[in-house]
Parts: sequence; C-alpha cells; structure tokens
Amino acid sequence: MRKRSIIEFVFERILWKSRLISVAAVIFGMIGAIIMFIVASLDVINTAKDTFIFLTKHTPSHDDFHGILISQIIGAVDLYLIAVVMLIFSFGIYELFISDIDDALDTKIGNRILSIHSLDELKDKLGKVVVMVLIVSFFKRILHMSLSKPIDMLYFSISILFLALALYFMHKRDKGEKL
Repeated sequence: MRKRSIIEFVFERILWKSRLISVAAVIFGMIGAIIMFIVASLDVINTAKDTFIFLTKHTPSHDDFHGILISQIIGAVDLYLIAVVMLIFSFGIYELFISDIDDALDTKIGNRILSIHSLDELKDKLGKVVVMVLIVSFFKRILHMSLSKPIDMLYFSISILFLALALYFMHKRDKGEKL
C-alpha cells in the first residue's frame, strides 16, 4: 500500500462516502414504486366496482364496456410493471452503491432479482421490463384505434410483427444464443 498525503486521504474518503447520496434515489424509487402499486390497485378496485354496476344495469355483451374494461385492466398492468421497474432500480442502485441486501442473499427470489453486479446488468434488467411496459402501453393504445383503411391494418400488423421480433431477440439473447 502506497503512502498518501493527508489531503489525498481526506479527499478520497469524502469522495468514497459521497456515493451514499445514491440512497436518495433508492428511497424515492421505493416511494415511487409504492405509489404506483397503490394507484394500480385502486384502478383494479374501481374497475371491479364499474363492472359490478354495469352488470347489474346492462346485459354482459355490451361491446363498448368490454373495450373499456380491457383498457382499464391493461392500464393497471402497465402501472404494476412501472412499479416493478422502480423496485428493480432501487434494489440495483442500493446493491451497486451502498451494500448487499443481506436478507436476500441466500434466498431463491433474492438471487433472481438481485443478481446485479454492474450498471450494465442493471440497465439490462430495467430494459427488459421497460420493453414489456412499452408493449403493454402499445396494446392499450391499440384498443382505442379505429382501423378504417386497409393501410391502417397493414401498419397494425407490421407493429405486431416488430413487437414479436423484439421479444424473440430478447429471449434469444437471454439464453445466450447467437443472433
């Protein structure tokens, strides 16, 4: 170990301790995740109430209501996925900059979620969930589209093809297969 001046020692110590500011991202990421879980759950509860009210007043085959129901449920799934992104972000930042999460070290779930050893691994995990959020958001938007022209149907089909290809290549990459 080489000899350091007192200034270098103090500066490096302060620099190293400054990484602890990332705990703010962890705390607010967790708060954001909790808020998203609560809002998504309230959306599901409201959808259940709306469904009960609709079923007591109308026949169950009303097409407009089915579209609204699917849209509300897909919206809740979208919020849950975003909440998961926030959780993964918080766990990853904590593990990378602060400390290992001791309670999760020897658990099967902890090993699956918290196997983050670099920023690249964190970005990969977040990227996969973000792609799923985008797919769910796309599906939600598609429900409200009107396909009035043949070209609209072509664009719709091409969009689905690209989404399927994205999922296929993500899956191949996860398995370590060559593209």
